[in-house]
Amino acid sequence: MIDHDRLFKELLSTFFVEFIDLFLPEVSAYLEPNSLTFLNTEVFTDVTEGDRHEADLLVQANFRGEDSCFLIHTEHQSYAESNFGQRMFNYFARLYQKYRLPIYPIVVFSFDEPYRAEGDRFEVTFPNKLVLQFNYEVIQLNRLNWRDFVRQPNPVASALMAKMRIPQAERPKVKLECLRLLATLRLDPARMQLISGFIDVYLRLNPSEQQQFQNELDRINPRQQREEVMEIVTSWMQEGIERGLEQGLEQGRQEGEIAVISRLLSRKFGAVDAELQERLRQLSIAQLEDLAEALLDFSTKADLMDWLNRRS
Repeated sequence: MIDHDRLFKELLSTFFVEFIDLFLPEVSAYLEPNSLTFLNTEVFTDVTEGDRHEADLLVQANFRGEDSCFLIHTEHQSYAESNFGQRMFNYFARLYQKYRLPIYPIVVFSFDEPYRAEGDRFEVTFPNKLVLQFNYEVIQLNRLNWRDFVRQPNPVASALMAKMRIPQAERPKVKLECLRLLATLRLDPARMQLISGFIDVYLRLNPSEQQQFQNELDRINPRQQREEVMEIVTSWMQEGIERGLEQGLEQGRQEGEIAVISRLLSRKFGAVDAELQERLRQLSIAQLEDLAEALLDFSTKADLMDWLNRRS
């Protein structure tokens, strides 16, 4: 299972200013970007419902040119949920009670369906009186047109286009445009890999789509831009593509998964030796995909070895 909340949290915490710039430029106008402090997230238990929830992202920031500050609470939601507005209000009330600061609430809806517009408020009303109206900002990705973001020089746009409403026939094209935009941003390798990995998780192409993607990639002009995109592709999937075309899709896909995991391991724990490479080759594609997700929770190389030993 994909840990959607963890993926989105990593993306938004790494590129928080860029996220606000892209979707909330009016907030950017009064946000001091160099003042951000990421606070510990709060765990809320609802004993009446038997639920336990953790707020996703809580950031403290200064108003631009002032000493006063405020909070931005950003919640990611990967599935439709009734009474979600009430949960957002509960978060707001408890956070305000603790911090006594103005709070700007945001929710990012990333589910594919339903397409209906999600609510942006919670109200308590009587026939003769509106007691409470709590409003929060909604960014519903499946109601956004990816074409409106393809020219935005923003890493968050490059990543989140992969979760916007995409006709089935356009999936290879959108993946290519995500990487094309990413290539223009000149990010450091770690951040480049974070976004390219995010794109690959949410735009995993089938064999026919993969061939279409490759055909479109070959037609990119100018040549320099094509080579820049190909360099990104090479970092996490080119081995799989080449071997998939030459030796059969399954083996190529396995090699591609191993290449991705090896790069992630190198970044997290240092060089991958020959013995570890051999152990990775003994894993099935499904196990490799599970490992790619499990890596997010590993703190030490011992965690990795324990995971492998349990599956040997």
